[in-house]
Amino acid sequence: MSVAITRRDDEASARLAAGAASYALGASIEGILGHQRGAADTAFARQVAMYLCHVAFEQSLARVAVAFGRDRSTVAHACHAIEDRRDDDAFDDWIGALEAMLRQAPPPSAGAEARP
Repeated sequence: MSVAITRRDDEASARLAAGAASYALGASIEGILGHQRGAADTAFARQVAMYLCHVAFEQSLARVAVAFGRDRSTVAHACHAIEDRRDDDAFDDWIGALEAMLRQAPPPSAGAEARP
C-alpha cells in the first residue's frame, strides 16, 4: 500500500518539530510557526525546527518551506546555520538527541490507521 504524503502531513511534522524546539528552547510554538520573524531566540528556535523537519523527517527544503510558510532559501539558510553549529560537541549532542527523538515518532497518517 502506497502512502501519499500530503501538505497536512508536512504541516503536522512542522508542528511536532516546533513543539520539540519549543520545549528544548523555551520559545512559544506560536512564535516558531508564526509569520513574523520575532525575537532572536524565537528565530533560532524556528531554525532548529526547520532543520529537524529536513533531517529527522527527511523532507525536502521546498516541503519544509511550504509547511512553515517560508521561502526555500530561508530554510536552506536555517539548515546551514544549524549544521555550522554542529562543530560544537555539546550542541551536536543536543541537536542529535532532538533529531533521534523525532525520528522515533510515527508518521502523521499512521495514527489514523491505528484508531478504532
